Amino acid sequence: MTKLSVNINKVATIRNARGGNTPNVKQFAIDCERFGAQGITVHPRPDERHIRYADVYDIKPIVTTEFNIEGNPKGERKTESGKRKADNCPDGFIDLVKAIRPTQVTLVPDAEGVLTSNAGWDTVRNQDYLCDVVKEFKACGIRVSIFIDANPRMIEMAARTGTDRVELYTEAYAREYPANREAAIKPFVEAATVARDCGLGLNAGHDLSLENLAYFHQQIPWVNEVSIGHALISDALYLGIEETIHQYLNCLK
Repeated sequence: MTKLSVNINKVATIRNARGGNTPNVKQFAIDCERFGAQGITVHPRPDERHIRYADVYDIKPIVTTEFNIEGNPKGERKTESGKRKADNCPDGFIDLVKAIRPTQVTLVPDAEGVLTSNAGWDTVRNQDYLCDVVKEFKACGIRVSIFIDANPRMIEMAARTGTDRVELYTEAYAREYPANREAAIKPFVEAATVARDCGLGLNAGHDLSLENLAYFHQQIPWVNEVSIGHALISDALYLGIEETIHQYLNCLK
């Protein structure tokens, strides 16, 4: 069964735009699970422009399915002087994850200042570093996934780090799907097959939507998990979050 993990970053973006606690990110996570989501994903960035480090602590106790924290292990929290000084949150991503001990950590090579994730890891150039980080997280009992392009060589080298899974960066698939879905999915089927042959679990995410998710799943039915945020939250503005989650789950049947 392919699990649906809902990325709730965009809910925090709306909250932060106005201040206060509306919408309530913690309650939204509870409701996503109540409506059938099989996981909750957060991606705290150093500038805390959406999910804050403090949110991660608040959400952890209420997740009853799987909790997935995404981010760059090199990330250091940047806040205004004295701001949220009393929240006792760690300053680094690695320390945050080790303190929370989620079901899964997804390593994403976000460059500082990017709007959203835009590339997977170069697992050749970063081989030694990733080996160390993967080992550190697995020693804490945390499942590790590496965010990666649909590149067989990079996946083979990811397997050498000791990671449990890779997450295919699916922006290219989503972009090319409307014009030619067969051509769009082909490199992802090849990459997913390499991952399976290497003994890796398989996740996928970025720009998956109600338009393209069912076909992706039909062609790669062994994917363990899809993590979806932007499109799902956008659909919820029209359909409501309960109906939206049901429609995404239907794409994975």
